[in-house]
Order: sequence, then structure tokens, then C-alpha cells
Amino acid sequence: MVVALVALFVALSGTAVAAGVVPLAKRALSADNAKRLGGESKAQITAAAAALPGPASNASSLVSVKTAPWSLAGDQEADFTVTCDAGQKAISGGFDNPTGVALSTDTRPTPDGGSWKVYMVNLSSSAAASGNAYAVCVK
Repeated sequence: MVVALVALFVALSGTAVAAGVVPLAKRALSADNAKRLGGESKAQITAAAAALPGPASNASSLVSVKTAPWSLAGDQEADFTVTCDAGQKAISGGFDNPTGVALSTDTRPTPDGGSWKVYMVNLSSSAAASGNAYAVCVK
């Protein structure tokens, strides 16, 4: 706070005073940084941080993708469910449609969060449609 007030008065008074006060502010800032670093150098702190595992190395073990096949005869529609492993929750989902004659009208988690549902509708009156439904699950 003191450094900020000094800087404010320096800015208001002009550059002549600033030449004498700026070095004082730099020394105060350096002393404050040294206190916050706990006596360790910036290089030591950087090396310690680099040795820690990053978020990406941990996240891949928490996420999995589950699949379940879906199949519809002509003009048929149905709900298909993809279930996550025990202790996991479904956070997203979807489907593939290799034949292109079906579409999804709804995709959602189940009330307990352990599965993902996809409601599929076959638009063709004669051709069958099939593919896979997906659920992205997290621990």
C-alpha cells in the first residue's frame, strides 16, 4: 500500500522525483517477493513445480468412453442406453450413424448419472439403420 501511495505521489509530481523514488520501490518489491518465496530462489521453485505431475497426466485416468450398439428397422424408433462402469458418471454422449438414415431426437444422462441415453429415429421406411451410441464417463 505504501509503495502504491508513493508511486501515486511520484506520478503526480513529475519525472524529477520519480528518478529518485523508483529504485526504492524496486527494492521494496524485491524484499516482498523474497518473503513470499519462503527463502527459496525462483529457480528452485520453478524446478520443484516442473517435477510435479500436470493435470493432463492425471485426467486421462479419470475419463473413459463406453459404447453400445443400436439398431433400428424401417420406421422404428427407440431409446438406447450406454452404461458407465460402477462409480463413474456420464458427462456427455452421442452416436454415430454410418448409414445416414437415422437421427437422434434426444440425448441425455439418466437420472442417476451412471448412464447416457440416446433416442434414435429411423427415417427410412424400408432400410435398417445401425451404429453405436457413446457415453463419456468420469470417476
